[in-house]
Amino acid sequence: MLDLYQIYLDKAEENLAAAESEFANRRYNSCTSRCYYACFQAAIYALIQAGMRPSGREEQWGHNFVQAQFNGELINRRKLYPGSLRDVLRQTYALRVKADYEMDNVSELRAARALRKATDFVEAIRTGGDRT
Repeated sequence: MLDLYQIYLDKAEENLAAAESEFANRRYNSCTSRCYYACFQAAIYALIQAGMRPSGREEQWGHNFVQAQFNGELINRRKLYPGSLRDVLRQTYALRVKADYEMDNVSELRAARALRKATDFVEAIRTGGDRT
């Protein structure tokens, strides 16, 4: 059966590859931004796979909605994904805001940590939660 929502996982993997490239080229702010979007799009895919959809008229996947539903429903309630993923969306979002909007740069160390977390997050979604 064709998975029409595979596009979200494909985008997550593309953003993860972009984050790896940006890190290798010492563009840590851009790396961090791509890390967040890799996680965000992977989380959307996981929510869809679990039968969830955004609420409201516009049916858009808002950042707060995705984070709350992924953590509350897929980690805490259904236990489909490990608790080690609980803070990844929040942390990578906060670092993306710093990278994109604040008068400060993301350090190499923080970008490396974000890349590791994003890699683990996307892999967990790809494998259905089997990786911790």
